[in-house]
Amino acid sequence: MSAESSSLSNIEHRAVIKYFVKKGKTPKEIFEDMVSVLQESAPSYTMVKKWARLFQQGRESCEDDPRPGRPVTVVTEENVRKIEKLVLADRRIKLWQIAEELQISKERVGEIIHEHMNMRKISARWVPKMLTPFDKQRRLQTSKDFLELVGDNIDEICDRIVTVDETWVRQYDPESKQESMQWTKKGERPPKKFKVQKSASKLMATIFWDSEGTSRRTEATWEVIARSAVLQDNASVHTARVSRQALKDTGSEIDHPPYSPDLALQRLFPFSNLKGVTWS
Repeated sequence: MSAESSSLSNIEHRAVIKYFVKKGKTPKEIFEDMVSVLQESAPSYTMVKKWARLFQQGRESCEDDPRPGRPVTVVTEENVRKIEKLVLADRRIKLWQIAEELQISKERVGEIIHEHMNMRKISARWVPKMLTPFDKQRRLQTSKDFLELVGDNIDEICDRIVTVDETWVRQYDPESKQESMQWTKKGERPPKKFKVQKSASKLMATIFWDSEGTSRRTEATWEVIARSAVLQDNASVHTARVSRQALKDTGSEIDHPPYSPDLALQRLFPFSNLKGVTWS
């Protein structure tokens, strides 16, 4: 069950605590059980301990006691500053940890973070390699060399550029997790699918891509390559001595810094369409 679909209100949290207290569980056991199911939506240990004690003392109501006078707001500039300081110190801090630290409700913490600080929690983006200062300097130099090569002939050079990349295409390639995503209503059970294996039968597809995409087919002779400017990544098959020498002899290769797929469009469109398809 996802944390979003298992989100409960404060009163529902207290009802769960009351149920476990009547079953004889300790506050620590109740807290661990709720965290295992609700994850980040679980109440703080302080709240569990407080309400467990109240129910053990005979309290029956899960509602808050009525308070005289005007309600006191916790969404203040001071609390916003405190929460911002905690979040910037630990970007992975959880709502219940902030709530426990400042002794305010998790709902108000969420309101401050989302509406007043305009922040949201996202997963880290996967990258193939963390660039070193040398890699960054090489990218800068390569960009300068490319601009010098282009000069005033940008259209002519771009029309000559041909990017090349390859991928394994299996006879049967299961859908990826992203491809099988479906819209569901809140609280609805997520869909299930059987785990299947990729087929052993496969072939290597090499795709060349120029300014006209794949709208035309041309036999890849050395004469055609010599008229083109080949742009490829640093895969081992591309950096092999025989490959480098062949392209050097034709003088048709554009320097391309490692781990820079900016102009290699194959992975953005054709490769994804070749996956998850059954081939005869």
